[in-house]
Amino acid sequence: MAIDQAALANDPRLIAIRNFQGKYPSQLWWLFMAEMWERFCFYGMRGVLTVFMIQQLAMNKADANLQYGAIQAFVYTMTFVGGFFADKFLGFRRSIVWGGLLMVVGSFTVAAAPNSLFYIGTSISIVGTGFFKPNISGVVGLLYRDGDNRRDAGFALFYSGINIGAALGGFLCVYLGKAYGWEWAFASAGIAMLIGVAMFGMTARTLGPLGFSPLVPEGTVATPAARNKILGVYAGSLLSIPLILLLVSNSQYTDWFMYLVGPLALIYFLYDMRTCTRVEIQKLLAALVFIIFSIFFWAFFEQSGGSLAIVAEYHIKPAQVLGARIDPIEVNNTSNSIFVILLSPLVGLLWLKMRSKEPNTVVKFGLGFFFLAGGFYLFQSLIRYAGEDGISSLWIFTFAWLVTTIGELCLSPIGLSAMTRLAPQRMFGIIMGLWFLASAYGQYLAGLLGAGMAQVEETAPPLTKLAGYTDGYWQLTIYALICGALLMVISPLVRKLMHDEK
Repeated sequence: MAIDQAALANDPRLIAIRNFQGKYPSQLWWLFMAEMWERFCFYGMRGVLTVFMIQQLAMNKADANLQYGAIQAFVYTMTFVGGFFADKFLGFRRSIVWGGLLMVVGSFTVAAAPNSLFYIGTSISIVGTGFFKPNISGVVGLLYRDGDNRRDAGFALFYSGINIGAALGGFLCVYLGKAYGWEWAFASAGIAMLIGVAMFGMTARTLGPLGFSPLVPEGTVATPAARNKILGVYAGSLLSIPLILLLVSNSQYTDWFMYLVGPLALIYFLYDMRTCTRVEIQKLLAALVFIIFSIFFWAFFEQSGGSLAIVAEYHIKPAQVLGARIDPIEVNNTSNSIFVILLSPLVGLLWLKMRSKEPNTVVKFGLGFFFLAGGFYLFQSLIRYAGEDGISSLWIFTFAWLVTTIGELCLSPIGLSAMTRLAPQRMFGIIMGLWFLASAYGQYLAGLLGAGMAQVEETAPPLTKLAGYTDGYWQLTIYALICGALLMVISPLVRKLMHDEK
């Protein structure tokens, strides 16, 4: 039995949720508190990946960049799979809890023996993230009625809240790994994820009728067929772990996988549009434009966990602030999240204040690329402040992250909001999965770009090694400017496809 969408829309509990007073629905606070701990787990492990692989798994820098890109690509690829199974079988609630539990198991598996169990634990976490990540964002979109202009501000707040977890994870996992051993870094990620699952479980009742399985609507008992399908999804996700392990531990397979999964996902997405109205199809095509451009944004931005992590570790001078030593790798892992926390509510309120003068989504995306270009121009300028030892300024590095973060705030929360505005409700899970699949391709390209910057010989002078990265950042500056300009040019066409959606 499928969920009756008309009955759902008329449910008094959902009407009460969507008729909230003020700027934000109360359920939003519980959702971002649950997601906050997932971000601790994700960004904590992400922040140590490249340095861990170089220092503990004895990889060279180019290979570590490629491996980082491959792992991150598989993480985001699984979000499409997780979004599909949430829409068709599990529902958002089951998907979030199941994914969270797998992430707990994955984190503790790596913690048990970081060197020998790194790949198997990471593979379990990849599958878990695929079920958790897209679906909690999908629930946020369901809290708003179509046409509610408070949605962008809500996603901006959600984005701010979850970055508290990212900042804590980015700092604490690196600190624990360097000070007490890498097993403590991964264990802390597991503890954080356990808190996140518990937080969602305790507050799910506030969501009213939202997030239940389409096979088992609220208040009904699962039929044997529905129960078997749901159990089949659980079993299938467990059986996929050996395949993910094979792909992650052998990066030469990554190219073939990425060549295959994107086209197949796009074909399925177009096939699923067959029952949509003409207006729905046009809105979905507009969403596809944002998805394609986001690939390039993340390919540049996600140097954060690859080449920028290496630059921070080996080419940035630590600073002393109030007698405390500031580790550059900790700055690299946390400054973006801290700036998101500080700036995201302000940006969200700015959109609300501007009202009729608020720029449309396409222009916001273009602005995101322009700020991204400014950030990488500053990263490129590190070479001008470096000595012969190849060590540059932490303050320039941090300021570059500030500018880059403003670009992220113009694109990422706005993109999340746009996906839930432009897709029909029955396709929320798939469109969110496709949005994150674009991030997978961005991560994959980020690894290739970072590996290209790391091709300088290990015996080269430090300043030459730094120049390899900063020359690459100059190229990214140019590419980001081109993407931003192109978005401004096609803005009128995309707005027509969006119809009344900003």
